[in-house]
Amino acid sequence: MPLAFLRRWLRGRSQETTQEGASARTNVDDENLDPDNPFPDVVIIPFKDFLDLHSIPPGQVRDVVEDYIEEAHRRGIRSVRIIHGKGIGVQREMVRSILARNDKVAEFGDASPDFGGWGATVAKLKEEGRQ
Repeated sequence: MPLAFLRRWLRGRSQETTQEGASARTNVDDENLDPDNPFPDVVIIPFKDFLDLHSIPPGQVRDVVEDYIEEAHRRGIRSVRIIHGKGIGVQREMVRSILARNDKVAEFGDASPDFGGWGATVAKLKEEGRQ
């Protein structure tokens, strides 16, 4: 399921938030709330041609990037930008190792200076059917 990991991660973040302040759900009927779904309403996250990893914990980057590439490929998007930041390069190398092993990625490299330079990686995705 595309973006499945991201949905699980968001669900976990929501549970942390509601544990910190149990009164956050004031107009939700708790007895009808699915305990496995902390989002009683549908949340639509628009898909974009870039993914900013600054808010993703390092231990979850691999799953998020893999889900993102899968969804981009499914949508027929040919080029994506993954913003990992400059730092000391650890996250950059992690992203690139994920892209190097992904059969949907044709090539990747640094973004242009206007779009993050070496703080972002641009990946060209293969066309559907060209694995």
